[in-house]
Amino acid sequence: MASRSEPTPLALILAERMRSHGPITFAEYMEACLYHPVHGYYTKAEQEPRRDYFTSVDASPLFARLLARQFQEMWCAVGRPDAFWLVEAGAGTGQLAKQILDFAAEAWPDFYEALRFLAVERSAARRTLQSKWMGTHIARGKFASQEELRNEITRGCIFSNELIDAMPVHRVVREGNELREMYVGLGKNGLCDEIGRLSSNALDEYISEQQIALLDEQQAEVNLAACRWIEEAGKKLKRGFVLTIDYGHEAKELYDERHMKGTLLAYERHRAGEDWFRAPGKQDLTAHVNFSALDLYGRRCGLVRAGFTSQSNFLLALARHGNFADLQSDEMSEAEQTQRRLLFKTLINPEGMGETFQVLVQHKGIEPVNLAGLQPL
Repeated sequence: MASRSEPTPLALILAERMRSHGPITFAEYMEACLYHPVHGYYTKAEQEPRRDYFTSVDASPLFARLLARQFQEMWCAVGRPDAFWLVEAGAGTGQLAKQILDFAAEAWPDFYEALRFLAVERSAARRTLQSKWMGTHIARGKFASQEELRNEITRGCIFSNELIDAMPVHRVVREGNELREMYVGLGKNGLCDEIGRLSSNALDEYISEQQIALLDEQQAEVNLAACRWIEEAGKKLKRGFVLTIDYGHEAKELYDERHMKGTLLAYERHRAGEDWFRAPGKQDLTAHVNFSALDLYGRRCGLVRAGFTSQSNFLLALARHGNFADLQSDEMSEAEQTQRRLLFKTLINPEGMGETFQVLVQHKGIEPVNLAGLQPL
């Protein structure tokens, strides 16, 4: 796969690096494409909101309201502490944070009083945009933003929505009985794939520990960054929960014969493709999440699996827990109720977000609890 358009500024930088030092891992390439300080897709200064993708947050404020219901129940589960840290990893511009805090302030003043919302966001440009959304909550001491997780979360919940899929991945391929790595090299037509030895023993360990059986010539992604991230979250959380919402599967399904070329995709102008070398820095690159890895590596740091379900089941269960008050009430007009129901269908549609997105909940330092969002329908 070669680049077929005028090289972007980042493509020129990467090409020069390869001329000097040779091929790079795809994880290094993806890290640069998404997070280069000047030219990265997520970190460049000229941010245009929601350019190439559509998320649950865009679909409806209902998503935030239902999440807030789950967080309020988690607060109760850890004993209703005076300070409950709600840490959103990959918080973007703060749109979801504002919706959650607005609803918490309206629905549960005692819970809102205990809340300490921390937005973790690598992009300085997006952290700056957060202040435009969060003025009132900042003034009340309920919202703060920083680049990395705080050193310790005594009681709370670390959560993410479509974060793990945007972490840089290594690409591997099975050649006979050998696992090989797919690097990014420089060919006569630009950036291209190059096959070589594994750059790290951790790649082979990842495959063997999860008993992943790739077929001959099958390609796959290995997200070591996600493993490091969940381990860090587990170490820093003392009591509470980690909630991960993203699209993906458990290992047995993610690495089956239906995914012979892996799951990596490039998004640009709401279109998905497989030409991830076409415009470095101008395309969003994503790969499906391996939830089995989050479970396995989380357990090493004390995180216990509380439940795993589809977004459809999760949101429907929370809506039921709230007696569907977020969808209909005497205060809403018939038109408003109809609109909310239609928006809710977007979130739970089995052919869209509802079944594509999965929810993993892990807990630490507390007794098992039957959370509302994990209840069977």
